[in-house]
Amino acid sequence: MSIVALGIDIGSATAKVVGVDAGGALRWHLIEPTDPRAEEQASRLLQRARAEAGADARVVSTGYGRKLVPGADRVVTEITCHARGVFRAMGTSGTLVDIGGQDSKVILIGPDGAVINFKMNDKCAAGTGRFLEVAATRLNVALDALGDTALAAAGEVPISSTCTVFAESEMVSLLARGEPVDHIVRGLTRSLVSRVASLAKSVQPKPPFLLSGGVARSAAVRAFLAEALGGEVSLPEHPQLMGAYGAALLALPK
Repeated sequence: MSIVALGIDIGSATAKVVGVDAGGALRWHLIEPTDPRAEEQASRLLQRARAEAGADARVVSTGYGRKLVPGADRVVTEITCHARGVFRAMGTSGTLVDIGGQDSKVILIGPDGAVINFKMNDKCAAGTGRFLEVAATRLNVALDALGDTALAAAGEVPISSTCTVFAESEMVSLLARGEPVDHIVRGLTRSLVSRVASLAKSVQPKPPFLLSGGVARSAAVRAFLAEALGGEVSLPEHPQLMGAYGAALLALPK
């Protein structure tokens, strides 16, 4: 396997490793839930990656746990890495919305793949994947089924709370009143997207609109975000890997 560079993204919810060849093509990847012992996990993941790639592959780390990666040749912020990865994967500049486990980012990407501007929500879980995890647990709906459930719902119950804790209490009240679960799921998804769209509009977004992160797998999130931003939303083949992919690209020998 002709891997010459590795990128590792230790996120709040998942840890990702990507290997690229000399031309920057994604050749190998690994993803697993983030362990509380992030430094031990990073060491283990890199050991496995180097066994696949070869001991001489350069490594760039990113994500919230980027400083916990032993032996990384360089540490780079996730903003830069996500922009670089999506720019390469999609072949275009534009506005990238990345919805992660515990934060959301909106990044304006220039014609050369560099970051022009960005906004980040890391103070509240209401615009993140954690918001959907809480909803799935409380409503007894599989996390991966939330998107299809929201799209198939014949009605929608507005969720007024802008805090995950209060929204959970609101869900309990709505269930007690007999509101259909799918209507609540649709309202919750709309609420999440509304917060993300508001964040996006604060940077004066320009099409095309791009989406990455684990939440990008939700068809309802994609549909509602396109409606809120007024334009089609596209995503790369591996939306969860874009931070690690960008890190791997930055690790390529000059």
